[in-house]
Amino acid sequence: MTRGRVAAATAAVVLIAAVLTYQRFAGDDPGPDAGSGSTATATAGVSAAPQGPSWAPKPRRLAGLNVLSTAGRTTFALHTDHGDVTFLAGVNLGSTTPGHQPGELSISVEQYRRWFEAMGALGVRVVRIYTIHPPAFYREMARYNRARPTQPLFLMQGVYLPDESYVAKGDIYHRAVTTTFQRELRDAADAVAGSLRRGDTPGRASGTWDTDVNPWLAGWIVGVEFDPGATAASDLKNAGAPSAKGDFFRSTNGATPTERWLAARMDELAGYQAGRGLSQPIAFVNWPTTDPLRHPDEPLSSEDLLQLDANHVRPTQRWPAGTFASYHAYPYYPDFLRHEAALQNLPNAGRADPYAGYLAALKKHHAGMPTMITEFGVPSSIGSAHNGTLGRDQGGHSEQDAMRIDADLLRLISRQGLAGGLLFSWADEWFKFTWNTVAHQDRERRQLWHDPLTNEQHFGLVAMDAAGSPDNVAKVLADGVTARVDESYLHIAVPLTDPPPASLTLSFDVLPAMSGPPPPGSLSREADAAVVLDLTGRTGQAYLRDELDPLPLDWRPAASVRGSAPDGWQRFELMLNRDLILPRTGEKLPAEIQNAGLLRYGDPVTDSRSLWSISGRTLTVRVPWGFLGFADPSAHQVGVPKRDKAGRATPRAETSPGVRVIVSAGGVDRALGDVTWAGWNRVYHTERLKTGADAVRAAMRDVTSD
Repeated sequence: MTRGRVAAATAAVVLIAAVLTYQRFAGDDPGPDAGSGSTATATAGVSAAPQGPSWAPKPRRLAGLNVLSTAGRTTFALHTDHGDVTFLAGVNLGSTTPGHQPGELSISVEQYRRWFEAMGALGVRVVRIYTIHPPAFYREMARYNRARPTQPLFLMQGVYLPDESYVAKGDIYHRAVTTTFQRELRDAADAVAGSLRRGDTPGRASGTWDTDVNPWLAGWIVGVEFDPGATAASDLKNAGAPSAKGDFFRSTNGATPTERWLAARMDELAGYQAGRGLSQPIAFVNWPTTDPLRHPDEPLSSEDLLQLDANHVRPTQRWPAGTFASYHAYPYYPDFLRHEAALQNLPNAGRADPYAGYLAALKKHHAGMPTMITEFGVPSSIGSAHNGTLGRDQGGHSEQDAMRIDADLLRLISRQGLAGGLLFSWADEWFKFTWNTVAHQDRERRQLWHDPLTNEQHFGLVAMDAAGSPDNVAKVLADGVTARVDESYLHIAVPLTDPPPASLTLSFDVLPAMSGPPPPGSLSREADAAVVLDLTGRTGQAYLRDELDPLPLDWRPAASVRGSAPDGWQRFELMLNRDLILPRTGEKLPAEIQNAGLLRYGDPVTDSRSLWSISGRTLTVRVPWGFLGFADPSAHQVGVPKRDKAGRATPRAETSPGVRVIVSAGGVDRALGDVTWAGWNRVYHTERLKTGADAVRAAMRDVTSD
């Protein structure tokens, strides 16, 4: 199945696919400075996108400083040989690879090299990173750009808070929080300039930075998506904090304590750059949860509790590059996007578009500076976590649909007159979690498997597909049935009779001590999970025994909200929204649930969400580990929610010896045998451009063609 999807991606975007090779990667590759780090190599001689106007940097001299980008009152201008570029189109790049946590910074030299080639071929102009990457990132970016002086990649450098204890402390001014961020800002300026050396520190890049990428540095985005409750508490605690009155950035009279703190940190960063004779636009991270607008129709008070306003942090005349408003803004959250009347009427492509309305409202509020959407996109996952507007949900999309929506959103951001759109993200990230599956999983080992039900793991333009250990080879069970495991699925291939049955149930016994009523289409009381297939109608449904149903870990919706299932069983479903009340009208909104266990029929090349198909006389099924109740397949851990008398559930895990497979058809059950596998601490994956990524390439071209 993976090879078929590779072929489709290759056919769709031949030039880009030539850059990415699709061999197996081990999850414990050597570090970024250790050489290749994988068996795959970049294809020599593959150029970036077709040559057009020269994007060679052409900095200006303003206020005694070299300025590559200028964020003025209305326009963000990147100064190039062919003139000022006023819309930045690009991607966000994380810091890790499958099998690793983000603080392990595991991207290899060869991956950086191959990825930059592919980004260029996709028409990406800007790469945004969230933190200091290892020296290899800066060396490879400079190498790439020097080889393509007229078509370089520009950098948007982020600086994350290394110490996020402000959330627990309720104090952004706490000395440890402030001093570690100040140190990180200084280190970031040195890393970009190629003048940093630092030793090993958990969660941070180390080594010797010896490459200056300031010639391609388009700007800075500092900080994090601030927690509203903790930040509101900090503002109360620090109400008397002094205004920021720096040489380069100052807070306005109306600035909150947090805005004053941010202005002071931005001034410090500007000072480091000015000391090198440079000035680049500096912004701080913001998101709809803490935007400066008020949202009276938002049902969750925490989503409109705190306002952070970039208008309250202003550059002085000594900082000619200026500042801009930076937002991580997605089309599916918070809920005010669906309920705020003022956002429902802005037309876009002939229909009302609340996301377009929100972008317009942000732009209007920040009339004195450019506004950039520095994160946006939708994931290509089976599972979803929230319903969006106009079908732009937080998951439940095929790769083709996700790529099309991403392309449409990029064009929309450009049409609204914003300063740029940076797509999230470049590559799928296995370590990510989301609210409606995080309690279903082992938090410490989530990076060791790739869950199709966790939407946050599937935002990439590049798919990081599970490949499975060479040690876990396919096993032959009874009746010629074969089974194999990888980091995402249990794969089953079943020879069918002639003629095939009208329906078939595959049942799975994952915990031998658990038993009860049989699943639909079976008489097996040992089964703990089941996939029920209508071979004639090409439909199917996944079920879990009541005791394994993870949904109560997230919420306790009314039984009427849930799909029908036999006694003792539940359909595999995910919470999308709890029951809420609109604050202005008092309207009660029912809980929303996704039938994530709906089994789509077909070829994953056509629909990446497809889980079963029939070819000739062979039925193939791939069963996500979550459908089997696993909290961590790498350690054989099954989630068994512990429930109290009130129905509240807390996570608990039991060890599975393996999965016994039972096939049922025509009223007859047949036990096929046990699927066992070696646990793993090392993962294997393949890389490929997602099917449909040519739509994103076309959009990148469209928004940067002027």
